[in-house]
Amino acid sequence: MNTSVQAYRASLLHFSGDPAFDEHATRWHGDGLLIVADGKIVAAGDYDQLIASLPAGTEVQDYRGKILTPGFIDTHVHYPQTDIIGSPAPGLLPWLNTYTFPAERRFESGEHAAEVADFFLAELLRNGTTTAAVYCTVHPQSVDAFFNRSSALNLRMVAGKCLMDRNAPDFLRDTAESGARESEELIKRWHNKGRQHYAITVRFAPTSTHAQMKLAGELASQYRDTYIQTHVAENTDEVKWVKELFPDSRSYLDVYDQYGLMRERALYAHCIWLDDADRARMAATQSVATVCPTSNLFLGSGLFDFAGADRLHMPVSIATDVGGGTSFSMLQTMNELYKVGRMGGTHLSAQRMFYLATLGGARALQLEGTIGNFAAGCDADFIVLDPQATPLLARRSATTDNLEEQLFALAILGDDRAIAATYSAGKQVHQR
Repeated sequence: MNTSVQAYRASLLHFSGDPAFDEHATRWHGDGLLIVADGKIVAAGDYDQLIASLPAGTEVQDYRGKILTPGFIDTHVHYPQTDIIGSPAPGLLPWLNTYTFPAERRFESGEHAAEVADFFLAELLRNGTTTAAVYCTVHPQSVDAFFNRSSALNLRMVAGKCLMDRNAPDFLRDTAESGARESEELIKRWHNKGRQHYAITVRFAPTSTHAQMKLAGELASQYRDTYIQTHVAENTDEVKWVKELFPDSRSYLDVYDQYGLMRERALYAHCIWLDDADRARMAATQSVATVCPTSNLFLGSGLFDFAGADRLHMPVSIATDVGGGTSFSMLQTMNELYKVGRMGGTHLSAQRMFYLATLGGARALQLEGTIGNFAAGCDADFIVLDPQATPLLARRSATTDNLEEQLFALAILGDDRAIAATYSAGKQVHQR
């Protein structure tokens, strides 16, 4: 038997572009074959056309009745907030002070950080998420614990230490100098080591002084292939606060722009309260909006403007934002994303939502060709979706007339139970 090549028979779904702008972007093979070797995609296409290319003795894993799609990519999530998901608060700022900051204090302990990281990564995989852009805490040991656990599983992850030297409890503050020094040490230790990538992580503008923002911008300029991640324009109270702290900036987004923090690989969570000048600037710099619908609804922050973003070709991806977000499931996130779109007058197709969760996330991370679809040479990060996972989903799936209806049913009715299996670099890392 040939064990160096793995083959999987199922329906295959992936994308070559954004279905909102390219009507031929969806790649669908009703009876498909995915061929994998050495953790990479060899080929993906119709079973009848590819079966003869398999080496003699290759066993074919039979997933007929299920759908293989690239692993989901969550572009904004906080692993230290795992234990405070579903905490009651009247808004973003009280929620931070009451729950988030005390929870993050516990990450002074590397042992605690490692235990949470183990649970967090298992939860991502259970929900079909194979790559995420992750916030750690201000403590460098929280980053080391996360990357140690992620690299042990050979997952492709982006993460970084929060920079915050003001407007936070004493126990969570660094200094401009110590934050920059520790970030640089972590970049050298982890960035591009195996499948790990570092993100320069400004918590959000209110918790960083001018000096810290300046040093973060210098790091971003020096290490051009690192990521940048932060929050912007999530909540009206926060926007007002930023205006008071940075009166010389045209807008909240402009604060970051002035410090050189807008470029490719820059991930901006929320982006709700932007104007067209902001959106045009996002497009011009290829900075990405990471839209977090479950969090925005839970905290009452507002509704993302899809029409405004699309009009100016502002890059967009989707994210869970746990623990302000209420689910690790990207399917549940699509459910809420669809409703946020409808409230703003936009109908998001299921195909576009699945694109945003796969190739759209890869493009946000500048990793197209590495993850996010089934092109030859991509990492074999993929999931097995089960349209019969629950009685209701099975009943609805039986009456769907086309691909769009089937994917829409999965997005609206699906959750972690719809993930039959998760594979990372060709290895099964979760089975339901």
